[in-house]
Amino acid sequence: MSSEDEFVHKDHKSREAYLPYSKQWISEEDIQAVVDVLRGDYLTTGPYIEKFEQSIAKYVDAKYAVAFSSGTAALHGACFAAGIMDGDEVITTPMTFAASANCVLYQGGTPVFVDIDKDTYNIDAKKIPKSITDRTKAIIPVDFTGQPADLDEILEIAKANDLIVIEDAAHALGATYKGRKVGSLSDMTMFSFHPVKQITTGEGGIITTNNRVFYEKLLQFRSHGITRDKSKVQDSHGPWYYEMQFLGYNYRMTDIQAALGISQLTKNERFLKWRKKYAAMYNEAFSRMDMLDTPFQNRMIESSWHLYVIRLNLSKLCGSRKEIFEALQNENIGVNVHYIPVHLQPYYSELGYKRGICPNAENLYESIISLPLFPAMTERDAEDVITAVKKVMLNYSNK
Repeated sequence: MSSEDEFVHKDHKSREAYLPYSKQWISEEDIQAVVDVLRGDYLTTGPYIEKFEQSIAKYVDAKYAVAFSSGTAALHGACFAAGIMDGDEVITTPMTFAASANCVLYQGGTPVFVDIDKDTYNIDAKKIPKSITDRTKAIIPVDFTGQPADLDEILEIAKANDLIVIEDAAHALGATYKGRKVGSLSDMTMFSFHPVKQITTGEGGIITTNNRVFYEKLLQFRSHGITRDKSKVQDSHGPWYYEMQFLGYNYRMTDIQAALGISQLTKNERFLKWRKKYAAMYNEAFSRMDMLDTPFQNRMIESSWHLYVIRLNLSKLCGSRKEIFEALQNENIGVNVHYIPVHLQPYYSELGYKRGICPNAENLYESIISLPLFPAMTERDAEDVITAVKKVMLNYSNK
């Protein structure tokens, strides 16, 4: 039996156990770090939160970091700190999770979707200037899959138009842009610590910044708009005194989460090494398959490889993306799709966003599939994915 015959043998699954598209990797050290907090004096509003913030800030070469209960909460805080309010417009990409645009709506602003670059799948910086109006307040680029957006051009556009850049780097902890760590380049940068991200705190997010004013606003916003800072309060009734100076939210991270994050961060370089290794295995295995495109990578950046997204060449396949997706699932490969363009969601349609405004993103969505990629995988897992993809592609080849 030839190797191709083996791949198309339909009575044998590529693997027996289901392989998810991503999964956290929790070690005994992580567990002990959490147990230590549980046995201590503070479960929340304690010392581990600041320790975690300082660790992240140091890791990405930023001056400040403010931890939040989720990446979405962190983006909301960044929009508040940027002064976004009713009537303001914020430019972002449709090829992202809904939170990248929802955070603008939370502040009463209007998301303006700019189409993506056909190669990187990130926002096309060259298209941004045409969408800038006298109401534009900020740009939210997204580092899709872990590959940084075209930050130099975006920051130059922002500077020329007096705009704030809030970088959604939920996928990009550990990524570099022209040799510089993501997290120290934009006015504010958000990282997510959901279990499928580079490191996890269960749920959680953080904003890094070099701007002291943003830093102080973020700190107060995540805790009801309350301050105990004696240099900021308008009055003082005694040492217990605090003031709520604006409407903030309870977006605090717990010390339990922060302790897990501190432990996880010590392993992130190792996690990145495994992600890059499996991505390289995929690239090599699929490089000569004309039925799909592997992810394009800009040579001036170093992706953190949060996701590995293949693009199907449907003209060379006799099945739909749905059929191929289901066939891979039937092989026990936990594929996914990232993302449905935000402006196509029913809620955004009701707000007046129309299909056709971002054709590159819409066309991309019709043909992409995310393959499993996470550090807790083994080489055998990656080989199973390769086997399954080749098997399904050959089964649906129209040659």
